[in-house]
Amino acid sequence: MINLLVQGLMGVASDAIGGYVETKKAKAKQKLVQIEAETTIMEKQISGEIDWDVAAQKNSSGSWKDEYLTILFSIPLLLCFLPFTVEYVERGFEALAMTPDWYKYTLGVIVSASFGIKGATKMFGKK
Repeated sequence: MINLLVQGLMGVASDAIGGYVETKKAKAKQKLVQIEAETTIMEKQISGEIDWDVAAQKNSSGSWKDEYLTILFSIPLLLCFLPFTVEYVERGFEALAMTPDWYKYTLGVIVSASFGIKGATKMFGKK
């Protein structure tokens, strides 16, 4: 009779331990699947960014767009070193500060498209 009781308790304990181990295994597998899915998504994002930059470079190989924007953005920089033009540069930036947000964002998109997404995120401080 005691043997039956001990065997019954051992069976219950064994089932409980087995269930605990299976639960731990299932949770570990779930975590692994989640990490693999996140890794796949990150790889696709990275690949997309690289593909975008390569396409942007190929498309702009015969274009003066980048040079134009570089010259355009360099003009105020250069004028700041000429004392008689500093006032005009300051007034110009004051006027630009009053432009609507949509205009500023559009300008940002134009520059981003020209220099590539990575260049734009670096320029705007995002990682």
